[in-house]
Amino acid sequence: MKSHWKFSVFGLASLISGCIAAHAAETVALKSGETVELSNLWWVANCRSLLSGPMRVEILEGPPEITASIREQNIVPHILNCPKPVKGGVLLLSAAKDVKSKIEAKVVLRVKYPTVDGDKQKSFDFDAVVVP
Repeated sequence: MKSHWKFSVFGLASLISGCIAAHAAETVALKSGETVELSNLWWVANCRSLLSGPMRVEILEGPPEITASIREQNIVPHILNCPKPVKGGVLLLSAAKDVKSKIEAKVVLRVKYPTVDGDKQKSFDFDAVVVP
């Protein structure tokens, strides 16, 4: 059981660094109607997924013109030197199609991971700019 926790925390640290690297300037820019990939999501121990169901994302802070979702797909956690894909997903951010003027806002997301060791969660925060 302890090894699950140890590797899960390392995986989470890797997830954080992966998300930060995805947008080094800490600002995500979107055009009206566009969707961007923010980060790969997974929760593993010994290169095996600990997910017991689909991950969920919710926006805790942000404008109504921005939505977040997770596209389920297998992910290779390269940072952990895992050779094969595991159950996971890609965190997506989308802008509404009818944005009329430039929007600048802070966005705070919470991803919930149902795992065999219980529910886990991770938050992401960044600045977003949406242009028509």
